[in-house]
Amino acid sequence: MDHIRLGRTGMKVSRLALGTMTFGLQCDRETSFAIMDTAWDAGIDFFDTADVYPVPPSVETAGHTEEIVGEWIAARGVRQRMVLATKCRARVGPGPNDQGLSRRHIIDAVQASLRRLRTDWIDLYQVHSWDPSTPLEETMDALDYLVRSGTVRYIGCSNYAAWQVARSLWISDLRRLARFESVQPRYNLLYRAVETELLPLCEDQELGVIPYNPLAGGLLTGKHTRLTPTEGSRFAIHGLYRERYWHEAELDAVDRFRDFCQARDLGMAATALGWLLHQPRVTAPIIGATRPDHVSSAVQALDVTLGGPDLDELDRLWEIVRRDAETARR
Repeated sequence: MDHIRLGRTGMKVSRLALGTMTFGLQCDRETSFAIMDTAWDAGIDFFDTADVYPVPPSVETAGHTEEIVGEWIAARGVRQRMVLATKCRARVGPGPNDQGLSRRHIIDAVQASLRRLRTDWIDLYQVHSWDPSTPLEETMDALDYLVRSGTVRYIGCSNYAAWQVARSLWISDLRRLARFESVQPRYNLLYRAVETELLPLCEDQELGVIPYNPLAGGLLTGKHTRLTPTEGSRFAIHGLYRERYWHEAELDAVDRFRDFCQARDLGMAATALGWLLHQPRVTAPIIGATRPDHVSSAVQALDVTLGGPDLDELDRLWEIVRRDAETARR
């Protein structure tokens, strides 16, 4: 497993990251442990979680994923050898201050995550999404406090638009605060909107890029039929994924992708991930799993080589999706 710098920092992360949002709902504790063991044995030492996981999120289940990850870390004794990332922002309790990016909630959230993860520090602490109700200066001040106190090593953001990242960086520069060192956007063969503004900003500012949904919630694995999502999958239990991807254009693009992979004797999941690894700004795609063999399949992406004609052909998948979206807006 190769390692790569996270953005402009000196911290190295494995070329693939393990996402954990299935732990505690789609996966029980035993299965979650087996998935983490498989990832670790494959050389993946970069784990990503969040205080609101598992997904779909609810106040009742918030924190369960971090608890499972924390149990595994303690049982395996690997904390010093791994890079651990988590997030805050979403609602994790019934009170008015149990969500958001206020100083109060950020500090409460990080302390709760530390307890659940059974660790004294977090390597990468990320804000999960934009909070329009809190001044950005307050958020960045609170994150800077965590870095200066040693609780957090680096900070990042997820689901931020390019202008939101740029404004955050400007405030950090103006006030001499710790700045975001990474972004975590949705990015895959069926969703490439981030290439217009966000990725050029990351190039200019040397930000690490940690894409989530690299397999479009599993659609790019080819396991779903056009008629109905596979039972127990994210598409079956979470309406968000059907809203994002379950459209004729995306399904047409997947059919074309299947033909592409079959003609070259390539696995669909490995090829979708391999395409991301060929994108120059991508640091480490986040792979999700509900079984250990999903991790094994994903690791094969490290051996996928795509030439110029292959990449040109895969670009046409996005053209199918984008053309359909443009037609719908007319």
